[in-house]
Amino acid sequence: MAVALTFIGLPFVVRTLQPVIEEMDADVEEAAASLGASRAQTFRRVILPALAPAWLTGFALAFARALGEYGSVIFIAGNMPMHTEISALLIMTKLEQFDYSGATAIATVMLVASFAILLGINVLQARARKGERI
Repeated sequence: MAVALTFIGLPFVVRTLQPVIEEMDADVEEAAASLGASRAQTFRRVILPALAPAWLTGFALAFARALGEYGSVIFIAGNMPMHTEISALLIMTKLEQFDYSGATAIATVMLVASFAILLGINVLQARARKGERI
């Protein structure tokens, strides 16, 4: 499941990281190296802070896509109770059994979880813009 959802969500991460990587100046990395920073320090203190907001956004988009994915995941989900059940399949099962309130409850929980994750990422990005440490 994780491999399938990774392939589904990876384009979102790439689409958000690519413009940030293209806009980064090599001069900043060279300046860090000339000041005596190691490669690990340069990555941790120069590159990673610039990539963090885009990476978080891409991860949020990929996660939201994975939560709602039905088409490709339905074929590989085993639907073993408490092991390989997925929310989309549970909702479809509830709908086929005419349990509309159960399907609505599962969908509402997934919607609230998605909004909570997006809110958390927006708070982190706002803090990063203000210069606070994440």
